[in-house]
Amino acid sequence: MGKTFAEKILAKKSGQDEVVPGQIVIVEPDHLLTHDNTAAIIGKIGAELEEFGVARPDMPVIILDHVIPAASEKTATNHLNTRDYVKKHNLKNFFDVGQGICHQVLVEKGLAHPGNILVGSDSHTCSYGAVGAFATGVDRTEAAALILRGKTWLRVPDTIKMTFTNELRPGVTAKDLILHIIGDIGAGGASYQAVEFHGNITSLNMEDRLTIANMGIEMGAKIAVFEVDDQTRAYLTSIGVNESEYESVWADPDASYIRELTYDLSTIEPVVAAPHKVDNVKPVTELEGLEFQQFLLGTCTNGRLGDLEEAADILDGKQIADGTRLLVLPASKEVYEAALEKGVITRLSKSGAIVLPPGCGPCLGAHQGVLAPGERCLSTANRNFKGRMGCKEAEIYLASPATVAASALTGKLTDPRKVLEGVPQ
Repeated sequence: MGKTFAEKILAKKSGQDEVVPGQIVIVEPDHLLTHDNTAAIIGKIGAELEEFGVARPDMPVIILDHVIPAASEKTATNHLNTRDYVKKHNLKNFFDVGQGICHQVLVEKGLAHPGNILVGSDSHTCSYGAVGAFATGVDRTEAAALILRGKTWLRVPDTIKMTFTNELRPGVTAKDLILHIIGDIGAGGASYQAVEFHGNITSLNMEDRLTIANMGIEMGAKIAVFEVDDQTRAYLTSIGVNESEYESVWADPDASYIRELTYDLSTIEPVVAAPHKVDNVKPVTELEGLEFQQFLLGTCTNGRLGDLEEAADILDGKQIADGTRLLVLPASKEVYEAALEKGVITRLSKSGAIVLPPGCGPCLGAHQGVLAPGERCLSTANRNFKGRMGCKEAEIYLASPATVAASALTGKLTDPRKVLEGVPQ
């Protein structure tokens, strides 16, 4: 009997010939990601760190991104404590404020390799499945233990096989696709299961795959992973990761799945996730005309260059609606600079956008862009829980960059196909 991606990689990494769903294995992750929560994590093990130190100094990847620049003395102190920890233990994979959002930066810096296991004290660590890695979130206590021991346990998950056919139509994006899937199977539809994406993935570029994998956790998935193909290899080469540095893993053709689903990409339409659940997904046409006060373009889900360009193309030469705010957060310094060089930032700014430092702040309501009671925000982020953007009496709707840009022009939810010439609705 063939094996799934998860079964093959967990067997290999735990030194066994084979493993089965439900089995507990011990592995040494290739990397452990932490961000602004690093200070809280090391605070749990202060005495132990003094006595034993960091088990594997090459394992931690620390990226300060959630509240940058620091918005309070408490945050500034946490950042300072993190810098001291990095210096004391000579940790080389440290990226200070301004480098960008952790999930974007870790991939850009070539730290996510196919066939590797990456864990992180952030639920959207699953993003790295876009490059064929086994990537999943862990809690802070487990992260603290990993720092000291360098290893952790994982339960081998069952796997769902999702097959894509045909291609997305103009005006419809990978964000619409993943929201559609989450709306279809539910927020718990893949709880502690691996999700493999099969079929016509060549029509999805690397940015698309990062968006889709990023939101795997929103359907409960332990991991969400794509096969390594020519696009993956070309992308990795472009950022300095040579093929000799990794060994990709993929499921066998006769692998056994707990569930198999097929999605015809040509039938997907622009959608939104309405409050206060990510799986409360509705077609844009059903809610068209709903008024918004704030629009957010960015985050680890949709803050890449292609996302900014897509929005700029829609907004170019026009102005956002009076009485509205459009916040733009490039996912990283690298994305920001590329967007500057291509004139994308200038076009967005001339349309009325407020460009913020590459970071997470508004997404989680920690810094910049907090909503007021009664306000609505249309966001390209990955979560719309009550209070997510700092106010329990506000509403958050999730959508694609195209839908956010088109709606910012009118101040109301707008089907992006209406502003894209020659695109059928």
